[in-house]
Amino acid sequence: MKRALSRRALLAGAAGAGAGVAWGAAGRAVAGGWGQPVEQRAVDAEVARLNHGLIELRRDLHRHPEGPGLEQRTAGVVTRELRAAGLAVTTGVGGHGVVGILRGSRPGRTVAYRADMDAVPPKDIVGGGPAPAHFCGHDVHTTVAVGVAQVLARLRGHLAGTVVFLFQPAEENLSGARALLDTGVLERTRVTEIHALHCGPFPVGRFAVTPGFGMPGQDKAEVTVSGPDAPEVARRLAAEIGALATVALPQTPADLERIVADAQTPNGPLAEFVAVRARAQEAKVSVSYRCWPPERYLEVRQDVRRLATSYPGAGLSFPAEPFPAMVCPERDARVLAHHLRRTLGREAVTELHAAFPPFSGEDFALYLDRVPGTFTFLGVRAPGAPITTSYPHYPDFAPDEGAISVGVRAMAGWIAERAHGVHGLHAEASGSAR
Repeated sequence: MKRALSRRALLAGAAGAGAGVAWGAAGRAVAGGWGQPVEQRAVDAEVARLNHGLIELRRDLHRHPEGPGLEQRTAGVVTRELRAAGLAVTTGVGGHGVVGILRGSRPGRTVAYRADMDAVPPKDIVGGGPAPAHFCGHDVHTTVAVGVAQVLARLRGHLAGTVVFLFQPAEENLSGARALLDTGVLERTRVTEIHALHCGPFPVGRFAVTPGFGMPGQDKAEVTVSGPDAPEVARRLAAEIGALATVALPQTPADLERIVADAQTPNGPLAEFVAVRARAQEAKVSVSYRCWPPERYLEVRQDVRRLATSYPGAGLSFPAEPFPAMVCPERDARVLAHHLRRTLGREAVTELHAAFPPFSGEDFALYLDRVPGTFTFLGVRAPGAPITTSYPHYPDFAPDEGAISVGVRAMAGWIAERAHGVHGLHAEASGSAR
């Protein structure tokens, strides 16, 4: 993890230097204090005007869920809204991806904001489902991003720099970010940093930052056994591999409540963990597991290999490497936390001390391997609502729509500040953000 973070720090330094080169003399004008950033009260006023339309947009997206790689209609709606706001839009980026570019009236930095558009496929809905559905909140993410674009477009006369909006397909199967990045969009637009939100089981109005943590990666294995008793051997091996887990998968709402509390506990039970699913079917064992810290994947692979090879003739296969964990740089998250407390109030932020939720991956990790940035949970839990209504992938997931305006207010102000500022992430003091 230390090597990954130091790599991001180097990238941040290069990004900050690159911003000055890209703007030349204009960049030096910003360094000299030319112009004032967009004011939060102006952002709030525009959000109030747009709020009804944003809620209607989210409801429209919710009624038309499209699974990973199938987001054609959703992309069309996003494209329509961005063009109406005056952004330059490119479609078909890495599949059904949409890229919108908003250039401010003043020189500054180039900052990206990413939203994912796909719905949860049936197999990934807790308990299964008949069709894709927006049970992860990507309809909310998309709506918030459109709202940020609309607000900043209305305030373009006071906006410095350039904002690149990335509406990504296929996050649920962890393929969309790689496809979008492979188009070279970050390099072409000279993005210096990137930011994102994700729905989380926190009260509406509260954000959860993840300094030094984030989301676990994922590794898989398949084991085949042979012989007349192969089905029984497969069941026994699945149980042995499953016993490698240090945390149990949640089974009840009370389990989810405990996970949320544990994730906010310094050095708590989720600061390090292994979560394993091992399923036997005939002569095959399918294994999926997530770990924290990320280095632990090598250890678990060794344990799986040891258990599998204890059965003569067993065949074992892994992917070339685990899907990477998303590690949120600590200082970057604290800078954002400071901004949110300053603009929305001290109670607006909680801090996670674990990779959360512990049993999900996130391909935003691939962006953070290229440029620095932040990934923050947007509280969507309505007062008094069961936790399953705000915990992604549960079939009664029903986020409070009041979270939309909160997300737009926070991210529009944050993105405007980042695009205006002369310093890149990793270069700002973090003490005041605690």
